[in-house]
Amino acid sequence: MRKPTTFLVVDDHPLFRQGLVSVVEDNPHYMVIGQAASIAEAMDLLEAEEPDMMLIDISLGEESGLELVKNVKALKPHIMMLVISMYDEVIYASTSLKAGARGYLMKQEAAKTLMGAIEEILKGKIYLSDAMRERMIDTMVAQQSDTPLDPIDTLSAREKEVFRLIGNGYGVSEIAEMLNLSFKTINVYRDNIRRKIAVSDAGELRKYAIKWTKSREL
Repeated sequence: MRKPTTFLVVDDHPLFRQGLVSVVEDNPHYMVIGQAASIAEAMDLLEAEEPDMMLIDISLGEESGLELVKNVKALKPHIMMLVISMYDEVIYASTSLKAGARGYLMKQEAAKTLMGAIEEILKGKIYLSDAMRERMIDTMVAQQSDTPLDPIDTLSAREKEVFRLIGNGYGVSEIAEMLNLSFKTINVYRDNIRRKIAVSDAGELRKYAIKWTKSREL
């Protein structure tokens, strides 16, 4: 009898987490052996169980799923990881792969796409959407030529998150509340972003972020 492929699902929203479990276990050869809502819960489960693959939400309450990806990569590098997120793949896909994930999938994708992503990763491949794969190839080509890189690619994961929220029209106070960070911390991130993308002030940064965000919606 074929040994089932085992999974650990990590998401802080119980309904979505259970939905993932249901989709995965619809395949008779797949088995979910654990569920977690936080980094600590996931690491505790990994002490007792060793899944073949982990499905990890990038946003775990006040924590970042990318920290979990890095921890697992360092301690148990043989475990394959697929990051699943509501956030734009343009901002987080490459960061997730650099952290150690084998793929990135946006939450609005259909169950069929999720299963396809899992199958690709189990074959030893990297899973990205066609659009994101093309974008990453363009970035690699730009790195090997004189074509300038998109300045957004130089931002850290948290800076990208702040930049995305600025582009969606949120102010510093609102962003601080949404990310559970201080007003001062968000201002530091904003100043770092402004320096990296070479804009003169907060007003120019806001215009740049809104324009960039809208261009990704076309």
